[in-house]
Amino acid sequence: MTRVLISDDHTLVRDGLRHILDSAVGVEVAGEASDGATTIAMIREIPADVLVLDLSMPGRNGVELLKQIKDEKPALRVLILTMHAEQQYAVRAFKAGASGYLTKESASAELVTAVSKVASGGVYVSLAMAERLALSLSDRCDDLPHQRLSDREFEVFRRIASGETITQIAQALSVSAKTISTYKTRILDKMQMPHDAALVRYALRQKLFEDDHET
Repeated sequence: MTRVLISDDHTLVRDGLRHILDSAVGVEVAGEASDGATTIAMIREIPADVLVLDLSMPGRNGVELLKQIKDEKPALRVLILTMHAEQQYAVRAFKAGASGYLTKESASAELVTAVSKVASGGVYVSLAMAERLALSLSDRCDDLPHQRLSDREFEVFRRIASGETITQIAQALSVSAKTISTYKTRILDKMQMPHDAALVRYALRQKLFEDDHET
């Protein structure tokens, strides 16, 4: 029996994932969490084989949370389930210790297969994402400006590029506006950009977030 934990801040999403997994033979949903803190508490208390983890939850950056999970439970296999369809997020997730990467739009068709593959020790990535990753490897982008950013800075950059204000970003990430302003200053400095508009133009030019429809 494969024991699975689910971590997502949307109740409807968790219910949908549970329904899919409960319908699968040999899979048991052993626990659920809705944010970073409860996710950490859950993995500490409930033995499991696979954690299905949303990258975008209130508070801590998803990649930072993933790194802590792997530090505390290195044997726990983590399948990222996210709205982010860009290879930039997949690369960062795999570097942080993920064993699989699946977009939510593919979950209904691929979740059980992904969980089984990850639980057996394999790595899962959808065909569409595999193609994106292969294409990114063929590009000469070893030192593009956005690759100099930390995971948290990259998340703030994504939100700036999508048009969110400092206040909106602060609320979404559960930090102060002053903290976000500090991140923005670091981002502009690292990427050598003069202002927010330049960041937006850069993101559009590089097609970094063209498939990001998350609100």
